[in-house]
Amino acid sequence: MALKAGIVGLPNVGKSTLFNAITKQNILAANYPFATIEPNLGTVVVPDYRLHELKRIYQPQQVLPTTFEFTDIAGLVKGASAGEGLGNKFLSHIREVDAVCHVVRCFEDNNVIHVENGVDPIRDVEIVNLELILSDLEIIENRLMRIEKKAYKMNDKLAIKEVQLLKEIQAVLLNNKGAHTVKLDLESQKLIKGFNLITAKPVIYLANVQEDDIVIENDYVKQLRIFAEKQGSEVIVISAKIESELAFLADDDRQLFLEDLGLNESGLDKVIKAAYHLLGLATYFTAGEKEVRAWTFLLGMKAPACAGIIHSDFEKGFIKAEVISYEDLIKAGSEKLVKEMGRARLEGKDYVMQDGDICHFRFNQ
Repeated sequence: MALKAGIVGLPNVGKSTLFNAITKQNILAANYPFATIEPNLGTVVVPDYRLHELKRIYQPQQVLPTTFEFTDIAGLVKGASAGEGLGNKFLSHIREVDAVCHVVRCFEDNNVIHVENGVDPIRDVEIVNLELILSDLEIIENRLMRIEKKAYKMNDKLAIKEVQLLKEIQAVLLNNKGAHTVKLDLESQKLIKGFNLITAKPVIYLANVQEDDIVIENDYVKQLRIFAEKQGSEVIVISAKIESELAFLADDDRQLFLEDLGLNESGLDKVIKAAYHLLGLATYFTAGEKEVRAWTFLLGMKAPACAGIIHSDFEKGFIKAEVISYEDLIKAGSEKLVKEMGRARLEGKDYVMQDGDICHFRFNQ
């Protein structure tokens, strides 16, 4: 599934350095605003320890992890919603992502210019958030101008519901809160989906710190964590500089480096996992001698739709899904023993796929 997380923030907070590390791409990372103008796209691997166990059991010719996209979006500044700093163009890029990773500078360094001439994570977050709110307000107000009078004049019930919903969101935005704070039923979600409101997207805050602060949180990180908790958002502490060094190390050297820092996993692994779960994604597997492969699906999807992720013909001709759970496979030690234990299942069209399912799909060709 082509789902995407966007990396945003003020200029010079470490977005492009972090993106380089995530995708191991050598894009421009310069010490001045607007070094990034076009969004840089990169596909990242979702860390999953289960693939190592499946490889051990099936001994396949190849192992293919599941992936999703990160996009690095140029830094926003005050007035972006009004076009400052190429703001409108950058905001349009943010509308294209499914979740937002907001990088916040939580370190002092006189050699790295701060666009606001001083480090203040809460001020920085509020600058970006305000521009996102103003941009969403413009979209809502333009829509209301087009449909409000017509909706009531024609007594169009669906249009009237849309007007009422837009006004509810408008009131929240005018109160300096994001659209994500409005509780929506499924019908309401469908009504506003096409507007791609930025502040309706889930957010992870990435506190970018120096190496010395990666284990013990500094005061800037603590401030950001308090702020994020009020929003119901997660904070991940990360050092973009460390991650850029880790990205190009061999696996063994990488693990030793992490241990020397007192870390169990890299910040990037935490970011990727958090973004994956933030989007409501899960993983099922196909496994055999030729290939072990992880597939991304949205929680709540049924078996035919999940089969369609592999190929549309699988969904169209879906008959049954042969399913075993990862946990049962590990306990038994082989697919054959799982079947002998009576733990293998045949599931039909109404089966809701579960994270860790190992599947073989039967379908009419």
